[in-house]
Amino acid sequence: MAAGGVILAVFALIMLLPYVWMLLNSVKPRAEIMKANTFLPAAWTAANYKKVFDTAPIAKWMRNSVFVTTSGTFIVLFSSTLIGFVFAKYRFWGKTALFWLLLAMMMVPSQTTLIPSFILINRIGLYDKLAALVVPGMVSGFGIFLMRQFIEDVPDSLCEAARIDGARDMYIYARVILPLIRPAIGALAIFTFLGYWNEYLAPLLYLAKPENMTMPLALSFFSDQHSNDVGAIMAAATIVMTPVTVFFLAFQKQFIKGIAITGIK
Repeated sequence: MAAGGVILAVFALIMLLPYVWMLLNSVKPRAEIMKANTFLPAAWTAANYKKVFDTAPIAKWMRNSVFVTTSGTFIVLFSSTLIGFVFAKYRFWGKTALFWLLLAMMMVPSQTTLIPSFILINRIGLYDKLAALVVPGMVSGFGIFLMRQFIEDVPDSLCEAARIDGARDMYIYARVILPLIRPAIGALAIFTFLGYWNEYLAPLLYLAKPENMTMPLALSFFSDQHSNDVGAIMAAATIVMTPVTVFFLAFQKQFIKGIAITGIK
């Protein structure tokens, strides 16, 4: 066990090394970075962060990412749990065919839908708007599939008892189903949050103005404009990574549990 722990610790340090290198370079003067002869900073400085905030609308980019991520996550959670509830607890004509169609849609590579998605977004007037990043992902095939699997495990007797007491369908959904599938909802929330925050291709396709960019695309835009200033680029990358890092550290147990329960399902 001790040997296994040492091996895991070594691999963890190797994986963390690029992140630590980024953090250290973000607080080094430019001349020291160019020399590349020290690992720890000889002179600590916040000039790189000051340059990022002075030369780029970093606060605007952060607000864009927060808006897209939070709104997209909440919409996906609502649609996935509601549609999963319908698939799991209701009988209707074509239910099996619709579910198999949903599974088939999950098998389609996202690259094959890029051009149709771009044409659709442009025609409905959402091009270069943050809504273009939220609307196409309002319904998640994976989320519906995952919620349906968990809701099927909820005993039908609970729903029938609620109906006998006079509960309507939405009441059963909100007061009976949702409290019993909280672990699954937490797992889906984490995966969806990270997916929206780290999304790069969709903002690249649907956004044009720099002030509308989200953080991953904005980092690429900032790097192109300051390609010779490694310290500023590392500072910008640190700012992009900080919210995700904090989110992961705060919910790491739920993240690991989410991977486990989705793997079981």
